[in-house]
Amino acid sequence: MRETALGLGLAAVATMASSATGAALAGPLDGYRDRARVLVLSAPEARDAQLRAQRAALASVRTGVAERDLVVLEAVGSGAEARALRERLGLPADSFRAVLIGKDGGAKINEATPIAPQRLFATIDAMPMRRTEMRERR
Repeated sequence: MRETALGLGLAAVATMASSATGAALAGPLDGYRDRARVLVLSAPEARDAQLRAQRAALASVRTGVAERDLVVLEAVGSGAEARALRERLGLPADSFRAVLIGKDGGAKINEATPIAPQRLFATIDAMPMRRTEMRERR
């Protein structure tokens, strides 16, 4: 597994495999279920402009990312782990994709362009588990 630091203060940034068809997560992502939301970023290379834009957008909202138990995992390049993740998610290898997976293991957003932090947070904040978390943290 290759870890890539984004300077986001996130719990983990890595390349892993999962299912984003709304079904349960499988394999290495099982440990995140019920503990963290996962944003999977897929790009053909680290220089991908959309990948860089998504990283920058997330870096600007570090506190919000942490408050929402959001972990960012990357499938970048053509390594075996990136290929496995893309295959499991049904993502193309030649273009950028961003997939938000809820704590329940289901895909909530699947986009071909970077997801604005406001949309990401609004989607997460509307989730039942997040609403419960917000009530409990008050």
